[in-house]
Amino acid sequence: MLKFYGYSGLKKRIVMKYAGKSLILGLFGRMISKNKNPVKKEWYLLFLLVLAAACKTPNKAETIVNQSIEAHGGDLYKSAEISFTFRERQYKIFKSPNAYSYTRAFTDEGKKIVDILNKSGFSREVDGEKVSLPEKDKLAYTNSVNSVAYFAFLPYGLNDAAVIKKSLGSEIIEGKDYHLIKVTFKEEGGGEDFEDEFLYWINKDTYLIDYLAYSYHTDGGGLRFRKAINTHEVSGLVLQDYENYKPEDESISVEGLAELFKNGELKLLSEILLEDIQVKFVN
Repeated sequence: MLKFYGYSGLKKRIVMKYAGKSLILGLFGRMISKNKNPVKKEWYLLFLLVLAAACKTPNKAETIVNQSIEAHGGDLYKSAEISFTFRERQYKIFKSPNAYSYTRAFTDEGKKIVDILNKSGFSREVDGEKVSLPEKDKLAYTNSVNSVAYFAFLPYGLNDAAVIKKSLGSEIIEGKDYHLIKVTFKEEGGGEDFEDEFLYWINKDTYLIDYLAYSYHTDGGGLRFRKAINTHEVSGLVLQDYENYKPEDESISVEGLAELFKNGELKLLSEILLEDIQVKFVN
């Protein structure tokens, strides 16, 4: 049964044995609406605001991810424009809390092609002239550019509004202890691939992402497992290269990939190598 202890007792017993934070907030809301004493009403309102802030305290997964973002560069990501070469294509990636711009440039059959992805959508220029593309091609190129940007900027982006994070405890891989975080996405704001699932193994000592795994549904779908192999520290940011693995049986769950990796049962597909990395900070 819920008990009230007056103002001083209430402050001491704010975390009640049988009431969650949401119930407490609701009770204080009713107190405010019914109380006619302006001083008490103001006191209730102030205390309600403090309680509301307490309810937004990051959970364990958010805390771990925040520590990982800080280890990889923290707030520097918000104003960093990162340029690099990946598989003979030049990328320029910028992502702030309010805007983003991803470009990819390469030469195909002697023609200079520049792909641009931002809040206005995807566009392509060929030798400086904007060209019209079928929607199917636009979607494919959008997914391709967005994927490179997503992985290059990890773990920045894991606090986006559409991201759902969950701690799955700890796991040891190759003799090191890791926080294991699972990430899924809300449909609203989660993009075309909102059904994808990701796992991140965050080193308990360095808070860098040493391994990640994911399931995807575009282009027929599949599973991948990545191991960080090189670390690039540029202008305060930590970017990484990866070995890219896949299982023979891609019908298993993403959670089963780490065990297959430990047993040497994954096939090495490729290496994800970022070259000629440059960082410029945009005001």
